[in-house]
Amino acid sequence: MRVGDWIEVRSAEEILRTLDAQGCLDGMPFMPEMFRFCGQSFQVYKRAHKTCDYTTPVIRSRRIRGTVHLETRCGGEAHGGCQAGCLLYWKEAWLKPVNGDSRQQSPSRMGTRERADTSPQSHRACQEADVWLHTQVRDRGEEPRYLCQATQVAAASAELHWWDLRQYVEDYWSGNVTLWRVLTAVVYSMYYNLSQAGIGLGPPMRWLYDKLRWMWRGSRWPRTAGLIPEGSPTPTATLNLQQGELVRIKSHEEILRTVTTANVNRGMIWDAELVPYCGGTYKVLRRLSKSIDEKTGQMVVMKTPCIILDSVVCQARYSNSRMLCPKSMFPYWREIWLERVNSVSGDGFSQRGLTRIE
Repeated sequence: MRVGDWIEVRSAEEILRTLDAQGCLDGMPFMPEMFRFCGQSFQVYKRAHKTCDYTTPVIRSRRIRGTVHLETRCGGEAHGGCQAGCLLYWKEAWLKPVNGDSRQQSPSRMGTRERADTSPQSHRACQEADVWLHTQVRDRGEEPRYLCQATQVAAASAELHWWDLRQYVEDYWSGNVTLWRVLTAVVYSMYYNLSQAGIGLGPPMRWLYDKLRWMWRGSRWPRTAGLIPEGSPTPTATLNLQQGELVRIKSHEEILRTVTTANVNRGMIWDAELVPYCGGTYKVLRRLSKSIDEKTGQMVVMKTPCIILDSVVCQARYSNSRMLCPKSMFPYWREIWLERVNSVSGDGFSQRGLTRIE
């Protein structure tokens, strides 16, 4: 399956026959939030042949086989109301191709091919109740520990080294990214690593990057350090932004004045992957106050809600450990990094929020 292919999600009964007693296929959980998509048709958004793994102290890249991302995100209903809105992983055994133009056919009647081999993976067929049962583990006297696709990604994947060039070939071949994006990512990675080699080239290379960025219409050096000394308090702002409002992301220079030299504002990291969006105008998707910690599976409740913006996703441009990862996570934004443009009416939560940016 390649980006843009039209597919139909199989029926719940078909999918359940592919799952083991824990509700997994090849270690990947099928989550209760996914049942509502059964029988519907979607285009393949990205081929999930790799992903980034946050369950370990050091972020790493992992290889996944036979998996794609559709234009579907988790609503968190079965996981304590988690608001992260993660892109769902779909095993190809849970999908079937659509014959013809699916936009002109009934989603529940598309596709006439026989289903793929969905033989049970254990002696007992999985039931829908099993899928619900395995969404959390509750130890006596402790808060529940949630199990989801994000927390179980290590069990559903294999090690993938950054120097395995096959992944970048598949990034392009699958349609995940353009050839230009692959080339610019590789050039940046080589340039950045040379600047960090400890041979005295860092300052002049960063200066040259900022001087020549007009050539590729890019931002300034993505990993420029903030201006507030480490340990000093960082500023805050309260805009009380709500779903549907329009905001402008402040310039990179303005934001650097709100974060420490470690690029942190009150515990939240200002990441290089957010830099390409500086100066842009976007709609507020929702306020986020709680999400599951992928390392521990525990629900984290934020002291101050942050903001998620529609169509603003991590593109993995600048991170060696997850370069060109197709996971498309929603970055978190402090309100001090944003400014209100005006209020607009809207439907708030957008299931898509997956605008491709090249």
